[in-house]
Amino acid sequence: MIDCHVHLWDPSAGFPWIRPGSAHHRAFGIDDLAASGPAPAVTGAILIEASRGDAGETLALREWSLRRPDLVAGYVANLHVHGDGGPHRFRALLNDLGDSRPNGMRLGGASWADTPESARALVPELAAAGMVLELNLGAGALRAAAGTATRYPGLTVVVDHLGNPPNLRADPGEWYRDLERAAAAPNVVVKVSGLLTQQHGVPPDRTADLVRRAVDALGPDRILIGSDWPICLPRGSRADSLELSVRGLDRLSDDQRETALHTNAVRVYGLRGRQP
Repeated sequence: MIDCHVHLWDPSAGFPWIRPGSAHHRAFGIDDLAASGPAPAVTGAILIEASRGDAGETLALREWSLRRPDLVAGYVANLHVHGDGGPHRFRALLNDLGDSRPNGMRLGGASWADTPESARALVPELAAAGMVLELNLGAGALRAAAGTATRYPGLTVVVDHLGNPPNLRADPGEWYRDLERAAAAPNVVVKVSGLLTQQHGVPPDRTADLVRRAVDALGPDRILIGSDWPICLPRGSRADSLELSVRGLDRLSDDQRETALHTNAVRVYGLRGRQP
């Protein structure tokens, strides 16, 4: 399995969203990732930016990926922090990084409209470079992914955290409708992650139904799996989070499970040398 959603951070370097005194207000480095397991089931991880707030995070993620290729299969950087430089400087950055450039870039916000216009202007550059656009949006994430994927048919759009559905103690009806919209765009991929946090208090079998719904709509070849470690830690371990994420794959054949757990990550993120 490739864990497609883990974070590393040190609050002393930025990350203003991390509240002092919270469980997340400590450094989580590469050694912590190595100790978090669960080996041997997980053969690599995709590092996802954590909103440090400056372009230096891109280089930090790159350094970790170069230093520990046994742990880090690839990384996704923050598109926001490169927007002010414009498309020319962004193209130059990708050229300078060469084979060690990010495997994707992420946009986050309450909605698509709330993301920086300067960052959205770089989306065509991602499409031209064959890089993934990753979205971490609030309500409407799947709808925004479908619209963006339709505008850029050569671009792979990854939607984090199942598109952030509501906790199932509320009505997920709009999420179901948006899932169908996303399924109609063949270049949208949905990442099953964040469930341990978002669906706290919901019986695991009900949470698994969300995953089954996504698998049924998109097929097993458009699904990724991630732990959202260390965000998940107040609710459980990395292994607990991954276990909840894969619970909804129970109806798949062995080959289909391998596709969802490993093969898709290699294809979507353009990973090299990552055999089962």
